[in-house]
Amino acid sequence: MFQISDMETLLNSYDLKKGEIKKRLEDFRKVWQQTDRRIFAELCYCVCTPQSKAEVCDRVISKLERNNLLFVGNEKQIRPFLNLVRFPRNKTKYIVEARNFFTENGELKIKEKIESFDSIHELREWLVENVKGFGYKEASHFLRNIGFGENLAILDRHVLKNLKKYGAVEEIPKTLTRKKYFEIEQNMKEFSKKINIPLAEMDLLFWSEETGKILK
Repeated sequence: MFQISDMETLLNSYDLKKGEIKKRLEDFRKVWQQTDRRIFAELCYCVCTPQSKAEVCDRVISKLERNNLLFVGNEKQIRPFLNLVRFPRNKTKYIVEARNFFTENGELKIKEKIESFDSIHELREWLVENVKGFGYKEASHFLRNIGFGENLAILDRHVLKNLKKYGAVEEIPKTLTRKKYFEIEQNMKEFSKKINIPLAEMDLLFWSEETGKILK
């Protein structure tokens, strides 16, 4: 199933970028030590990313975070900041709804909820069911970005393209159902073991191969 063409190039690229990739993953783990507001901001970033550029979403959420609108603003106040991302009206609504969902007695309590789960997979399921705008990709992305998703696959177009390129999947599905997501995630884990690159590191490697950058 696995192709060997271009594999040497991929492994050489990993050797060159390994230090930077590991540092980025360490940065993600440090995010968890920060406040509930910071964790919530990361959730909002992942709400914004579908069909939008990661760097643009990061700037949008950082600006909303700095001016405090991310935590106290209503939809009318937040909406203009999302003009640079796809589906701004829906994503604005999702952000406000998520904030209300995680707020107790006027305070964000997102870390407490996350810590109540013993299984990362159960937590991911819960996020998909309860956070509007989250599918398995977004939930996995969020958990990785706060240091908990190193065994979860973030199946965006860059990753899927590379999984097909190296033979880990035969084709890129037109839609990612729950069953198909888990199937490809398992394929990616097997490929990860075969080439001896940890799953989370391979995700960032594929991203850098496509974009030239190691982002979040």
